[in-house]
Amino acid sequence: MGRELGSRGLFILLASVLCISFTAEAIGVNYGRMGDNLPPPSEVAKFLQTTMIDKVKLFDADPSVLQAFANTNIGVVVAVANDQIAALNKLPAAQDWVKKNVVPFVPATNIIAISVGNEILSTGNKVLISQLVPAMQNLHTALVGASLDKQIKVSTPHSLGILSASEPPSIGRFRRGYDRVILKPLLDFLRTTGAPFMINPYPYFGYTDKTLDYALFKPNPGVFDNNTGITYTNMFQAQLDAVYSAMKLLGFSDVDVVVAETGWPSVGDLDQPAVNVENALSYNGNLIKLANANAGTPLMPNKTFDTYIFSLFNEDLKPGPTAERNFGLFKPDMTMVYDAGIMKSESATPAPISTAPVTAPVTPATPAPISTAPVTPTTPAPVTGTDKSWCVAKPDADPKVLQDNIDYACGQGVDCGAIQAGGQCFTPNTVVAHATFAMNSYYQLTGRHSYDCDFSQTGVLTQEDPSYGTCVYQAT
Repeated sequence: MGRELGSRGLFILLASVLCISFTAEAIGVNYGRMGDNLPPPSEVAKFLQTTMIDKVKLFDADPSVLQAFANTNIGVVVAVANDQIAALNKLPAAQDWVKKNVVPFVPATNIIAISVGNEILSTGNKVLISQLVPAMQNLHTALVGASLDKQIKVSTPHSLGILSASEPPSIGRFRRGYDRVILKPLLDFLRTTGAPFMINPYPYFGYTDKTLDYALFKPNPGVFDNNTGITYTNMFQAQLDAVYSAMKLLGFSDVDVVVAETGWPSVGDLDQPAVNVENALSYNGNLIKLANANAGTPLMPNKTFDTYIFSLFNEDLKPGPTAERNFGLFKPDMTMVYDAGIMKSESATPAPISTAPVTAPVTPATPAPISTAPVTPTTPAPVTGTDKSWCVAKPDADPKVLQDNIDYACGQGVDCGAIQAGGQCFTPNTVVAHATFAMNSYYQLTGRHSYDCDFSQTGVLTQEDPSYGTCVYQAT
């Protein structure tokens, strides 16, 4: 997996006048159900057969959904919730889980994987993190006992926050402390069992005004990697190559990569001008084209990545800002939010793309618009130059999660003395204020990458200085 191009080669995605056929081998969708107006699973399963989507990723193992997808041949990824992982550290519990949530539905339902938790390393919960790989091993053992291990693989999705470095992609590496203690055993398990490494790149969460076109696959000067001579024209491929570099550094360049979540919302709040239908179409439409072109990335050329777009429907019961409820490709009545070329009878609206490497020098105008999404809350480029940015806690975030953020940041070398009693930033004595100080200090300390302000989507970047009085928030 992954041959490097010539040392001075430029990997540029250029617009093509030829149509790229939709192979339906790589595109899946995340099927969330946090809505009070969504169609029943039986209608969804029938509807998806009229689309090019051939895989769905669930956030649970609901029996009604699994029954609905019987005899459709659509691949289904079932999920173990984060709070179920501890129990699965015991083999009998894992065997019971497989017996209850998998065995009754196969082979009629084409279950292809079990996703164990979601972005566990980003929680900062050391106990939960230590339980992850043992739970995965037990589930695999249970599948072996049921003779289902060849058909169903066990993996876990990660945010790009697992990387300590990602710019340029060639220096990608995992965070120290997680790399050899957690990720190396996990990757060894994936290699041994033939399972993929799942990653959640969200360029939407990582773009800045300067990198928006780079995130949306629109014309941009590109980002040059001095170590490989490669010019990247989109954040999505840069992120994947950063992950590949990190895996290669640990000796696991042969483990396949799956994009477990990525997307761009179509409606946002008034302070989100980049959240609109045009940009959602640019990101997801071109992402679909790229995924099905079997182009891979500069460091993993001609590679097909199973890519699960987030999400299938707009979900009106999701908490948070407006954008959180508008990631869907489809409305609850199953009409398209925009035409991303996902229906079998139609071709994608975004211009088809060619994926041939280009070795000639490229001027800023040369890179054509391409849809490979910007960096998400996990591998966005750091803010550079004279720009200043701060990481602040979302005011509507769960206080318990914010307290976990404080504990995590203060345990990673951040000086939290200012939010202790008597400190310059102790007042106001609220979890939101204290979390903002700790999260921002961590963000600044670790290099000002947007993924370092993710904190399980409870942090947001701002260019408004939150400092007040004698309480100064660092901005390097």
